[in-house]
Amino acid sequence: MRKLLLLSIITLSFGSVYAQSNSYWQQRVDYKMDVTMDVNNYQYKGTQELVYTNNSADTLKKVYYHLFNNAFQPGSEMDARLHSIKDPDGRMVNKVVVDGKEVKVSRIESLKPNEIGYLKISNFKQDGVDAAAKTVGTILIVDLVNPILPHTKTTFTLDFEGQVPLQIRRSGRNNSEGVELSMTQWYPKMAEFDFEGWHADPYIAREFHGVWGDFDVNITIDKEYTLGGSGYLQNPNEIGHGYEDAGVNVNYPKKMKMLTWHFVAPVVHDFAWAADKNYMHDIVKGPNDVDLHFLYKNYPKTIENWKKLEPMMVNVMDFFNKNIGNYPYKQYSFIQGGDGGMEYAMSTLMLGNGSLEGIFGTATHELGHSWFQHVLASNESKHPWMDEGFTSYISDLAENEFSGKKVTNPFEGNYKAYYNLVNSGKEQPQTTHGDRYEENRPYSISSYVKGSIFLSQLRYVIGEEKLAETIKRYYNDFKFKHPAPNDIKRSAERVSGANLDWYLVDWTQTLNTIDYGIKAVTENGDQTTVSLERIGRMPMPIDLLVEYTDGTMESFYLPLRMMSYEKENPYPAIKRTVLSDWAWAASNYDFTIAKAKSSIKKITIDPSGLMADVNQANNVYRN
Repeated sequence: MRKLLLLSIITLSFGSVYAQSNSYWQQRVDYKMDVTMDVNNYQYKGTQELVYTNNSADTLKKVYYHLFNNAFQPGSEMDARLHSIKDPDGRMVNKVVVDGKEVKVSRIESLKPNEIGYLKISNFKQDGVDAAAKTVGTILIVDLVNPILPHTKTTFTLDFEGQVPLQIRRSGRNNSEGVELSMTQWYPKMAEFDFEGWHADPYIAREFHGVWGDFDVNITIDKEYTLGGSGYLQNPNEIGHGYEDAGVNVNYPKKMKMLTWHFVAPVVHDFAWAADKNYMHDIVKGPNDVDLHFLYKNYPKTIENWKKLEPMMVNVMDFFNKNIGNYPYKQYSFIQGGDGGMEYAMSTLMLGNGSLEGIFGTATHELGHSWFQHVLASNESKHPWMDEGFTSYISDLAENEFSGKKVTNPFEGNYKAYYNLVNSGKEQPQTTHGDRYEENRPYSISSYVKGSIFLSQLRYVIGEEKLAETIKRYYNDFKFKHPAPNDIKRSAERVSGANLDWYLVDWTQTLNTIDYGIKAVTENGDQTTVSLERIGRMPMPIDLLVEYTDGTMESFYLPLRMMSYEKENPYPAIKRTVLSDWAWAASNYDFTIAKAKSSIKKITIDPSGLMADVNQANNVYRN
């Protein structure tokens, strides 16, 4: 009853999410699914009822579903990509020697019929009438019996049969740590339709985009298995498997061979679960009375590390609540499974047999996704940097906060990785679709690293306090929506008052780089003239620190004209002089220091290290 009461409260609190306005709309889906898993052959059968609400002004004549499991078949687009990309994902290839040379071979191409993944659809109906549904790779295309008019609903029903692939890529069976079932992207999932149209991207192992809705899911499986995942368990008294310790009176027939787990997940855009016969299951109270579930393998070292992890994640959730906004659900699950770490609604699947430090880092990052992807549901396929980058930023802050060895700039490694990418000549603009990067490494650096720098550098541009306010404003304004790149920019503009279109354009839509330098420092009587130059095409405001031979310091601030903004002094203990603004079209800028050159020990452009200047060598003058 407690869970049902919480569900009612949380559903009511999210009610305003679906109130459509003239300026913004989003579609809605409500799923009811019943699935039965055969653990002997890793096959499952299910039924799905989906109520689709068309909140757009368009009349829809077709709909599209994702059938992700079909990617795990020889000849699929995922398989083809492993053959064509220069640096295929090491989790999906085998190394073999051919003619004395080591080559990487797709594991998918060698999967046998009982090892592949598949999702087969039958008996598709719209409002009880048969509809034509055609499978094309990982996409199901449905020609509707009746077009869905604007602001109307329709109900789709279908039967599906699936097989869990042997190859692990987020989903799959029997992973490297012995977890039997990682059930992610396992069901027919409605593709997103928004102001840009349909997003029916084929699955080739990148990210996802989904429609907001409620999920009501029954999973029937051998009673020996423990499950965890998205949603609130509605029948813990029939299940056991760790709920006894939570004070639930468990009373299920001991002779039953199968159990049905009933989950309800309100206002989410995905549903994932995992199952294993040897899961330990702990429930720990987190901030705001949130239940944190931990499901992990019954190995001595794993148990030791995960027990230590539990209070650490309570602290991390509290940190995220304070620095982004409150986590809106009443449950989150950390589940050992998958092939690395991947975020899902109200949960993560992650490897868990490594060091405590490594597990903590993964858990922190994946938990961060609950804010930047599973509440702020940006289009990960088109703009992966908005999710991966922002999550990397906040998780780096959290790890630094709790590391015991706090550093001034926890993002230093990100800047080095970005500089290496620029120097490699392999960088592509962040407007590149996630599937269309030439190589995996540039994709990763662009999404995780350069995406994180978008925020850490914005901290340099508008100030630390304004960035902190921006993140909270962005979360509050766009939670349970699908924010686009312009939305984070506008949040920052609303908070700071600065004009920031140049920042979004240059950093995310071009390959323009930042490069400012100290061109000359010349004596001018009892004064000193400092000549600066802009070498890179991307403009920036400039913080400049002068250290004198007597041990004193002075800072100078050069506003960027197109920003129409003056940042607060980031070094309040140091006297700052605000100079006239620097226009982008002027590549050179001179100013005067009212002291002799001989009194100057050092001049530094951006002492914070938060401006991503690709050539650090010309940023410092030493006398």
